[in-house]
Amino acid sequence: MKILVASDIHGSAVCLKKLLEFYKNSGAEKLVLLGDIFYHGPRNPLPEGYNPMETAELLSDFKKELIVVKGNCDSEVDAMIAPFDFADNAVLFSGSKKIFFSHGHNFNSENPPKGVYDAVFYGHFHIGLIERDGSVLYVNPGSVSLPKDGRKSFVMIDNNTISLYSLNGKKIKEETL
Repeated sequence: MKILVASDIHGSAVCLKKLLEFYKNSGAEKLVLLGDIFYHGPRNPLPEGYNPMETAELLSDFKKELIVVKGNCDSEVDAMIAPFDFADNAVLFSGSKKIFFSHGHNFNSENPPKGVYDAVFYGHFHIGLIERDGSVLYVNPGSVSLPKDGRKSFVMIDNNTISLYSLNGKKIKEETL
């Protein structure tokens, strides 16, 4: 199964359009968003194309394919405009591999979730990475709109291959799950 994973859109309809174009052309079956969907947050600047309502409208076409984890900037009012439900965390299987998804403000590589997982995906830090610690792969898709490393990015899971991409579609790093 192919799954696209992105995080920290922060209301940027412009960046979301680029992500959704990649998603549509990729053949992915699911789109997992790791929180901070609409609001830019009090410590962040306004992202390019900031428009939370348009962001919600764009996502409404994909609501059957979406899994959305709640981020620290997502609130009750965000749920009112969202065409999807927010989950606290999510667990999916890719073949026999068990993958945990979180926004990252509670669970991440420094504070892993309880349980046995082959991979832990988290956003929040706005820096794309794929790192292995023992038998666990830690993956952060970075931020689609407000990267702290200067690189707008997301991740694609394709069976047991995890690939980090820049928003322009260039592959940055790849690891086997």
